Amino acid sequence: MLKTNALFTPLQLPNGKELKNRLIKSAMSDMLGDGRGTPTAAQRHLYARWAEGGIAASIVGEVQGSADFPEASGNLVLNDHSDDAAFRDLADAGRVHGADLWLQLGHAGALTPTDLGLPAGPSEIDLPKLKARALCLAEVQSLPDAFATTARRAKDLGFDGVQIHAAHGFLLSQFLSPLFNQRTDAYGGSLGNRMRLLMETVTAVRDAVGSDFTVSLKLNSSDGLVGGLDEAEALKIIAVLDQTDLDLIDISGGTYFPGAPASSDRSTSGPYFLDFAFAARRVTSVPLMLTGGFKTKADADAAIAGGSVDAIGLARAMILDPSLPQHWMTGRSDPTFPRFAEQASGGVTAWYTRAIGNIAQNANQLPELDTHAALDWLEGIKSEQSVSWRSAFHR
Repeated sequence: MLKTNALFTPLQLPNGKELKNRLIKSAMSDMLGDGRGTPTAAQRHLYARWAEGGIAASIVGEVQGSADFPEASGNLVLNDHSDDAAFRDLADAGRVHGADLWLQLGHAGALTPTDLGLPAGPSEIDLPKLKARALCLAEVQSLPDAFATTARRAKDLGFDGVQIHAAHGFLLSQFLSPLFNQRTDAYGGSLGNRMRLLMETVTAVRDAVGSDFTVSLKLNSSDGLVGGLDEAEALKIIAVLDQTDLDLIDISGGTYFPGAPASSDRSTSGPYFLDFAFAARRVTSVPLMLTGGFKTKADADAAIAGGSVDAIGLARAMILDPSLPQHWMTGRSDPTFPRFAEQASGGVTAWYTRAIGNIAQNANQLPELDTHAALDWLEGIKSEQSVSWRSAFHR
């Protein structure tokens, strides 16, 4: 007989949707698009594999509504020029065995790679490794409807939900940050102004998809940068979001701005941001998902049992063991996380990205533990995809 515990009780979302358990494969940039914004057979296999492994829902990372502001050349692009059949096939593949499949609504803003687009954010940035223009007011005011249009397309093509990406230093996160948002109009200055775009986007997305479709949000607990969004302001944002029709708030942290430390590569043990989630629970009744640092079933159990967190976001653990939910449910051991003798900057993330590719290709082993080789591999993939991206989108 299977063992059950809090991790494997259903989660009822505010929209009435019931997730079969509390484990969600959190959004990652899987680099499996075809370089033209279209889902691939490898991507379909990947999300089917995770669904077969017992996950309640998976989130496809960084799906763009426009090719103008991608996060990377492997991103998907969902708009009126997209291959609808390929997206429907992806939705069908990722929804087997009672799993949900959600699309993360992305916009890189000032972090748009210069070989793929023209970086633009809330304010002009002129740094040695980062330059971006400021979006004009009309461009800012058009963004909520743009996110909403992508969300509606996701619903029409068979996906179960969307996640609005307002974390990790991408566009909506940039607007929330007092460090990167220096606007003097209604979208800059006070916290209320800086979160205006986020609130307008949440409202527009909900209005576009109706009350029965899952709308979640990924939010930083802190940018981890001096002068950036801090925990006190993040809690105030969550308190305001409590008045919206969100179904889930995914708590994360950190940014991908040049020189900023990556939360995913931190050396501390145990889940990240758990204390923040405890504080957030006091100011909202919206279900909370915590992503980052979960390596053991004991930690995941404790987070749910503590009452502050309603769902656990798993990323790297699901790469190491795509059937981890099933294995945890039947009492099997935790995944073994690799130890790298030498870590090139960004190499650990590159290694996990390469491991995602192995799952997608049905390989039965993980890549060699060489972060330099993983970086070389990733740069090669990006180079090939970038050529396709520029050709497809006339860059």
